[in-house]
Amino acid sequence: MNAPHRHGTPQQRRRDLTVAAACGVVAAGMVGMAFAAVPLYNWFCRTTGFAGTPQIATAAPGEVLDRRITVRFDANVTPGLPWQFAPEQGAIEARIGDVVTVNYVVTNLSDRETVGQASYNVWPPTVGAYFTKINCFCFTEQKLKPGETREMPVVFFVDPDLAKDAEQDDLTSITLSYTMYPVRQPEPSRVERGGPAAPGRS
Repeated sequence: MNAPHRHGTPQQRRRDLTVAAACGVVAAGMVGMAFAAVPLYNWFCRTTGFAGTPQIATAAPGEVLDRRITVRFDANVTPGLPWQFAPEQGAIEARIGDVVTVNYVVTNLSDRETVGQASYNVWPPTVGAYFTKINCFCFTEQKLKPGETREMPVVFFVDPDLAKDAEQDDLTSITLSYTMYPVRQPEPSRVERGGPAAPGRS
């Protein structure tokens, strides 16, 4: 009786190596997809308006329609940020295609410097593809001194293409909502705080 091959035939070893390599490629691909998921999702939302994500533009659309839309403004602050945050006006009526500028006002109610940052969306979510911003304070860190008040403008328009979407024929109002949340700042080093520097080696 022949003794069994402990290490298998060359064909079996090649097959095992192929399977192992394939598993490694799949695992690496899954890791890469995990890291890419957030930026890809953000790009998808910005491109399609999914989940009420407004679009970004650098200029007016060049066409203004007679149809008017009421745009309402909402402001929220998450726990941990001692700010008062509100729009200067609760709503406006604008023609589709008109470029509109509105201001939000924020005040730091604390006795220390604080940093916040805003995220945003529009409602109903299906109009995200047509609500277009030219200028906005979202996703930009705002550093406020104790008691400081700041006006922050938003420049936007409702894209005339909305009128071509039959699903939006009954649309009469859009809500633009911002939420401010705190941004954690790095602790200052001992030298920045005026403490003694760490001794160096001689």
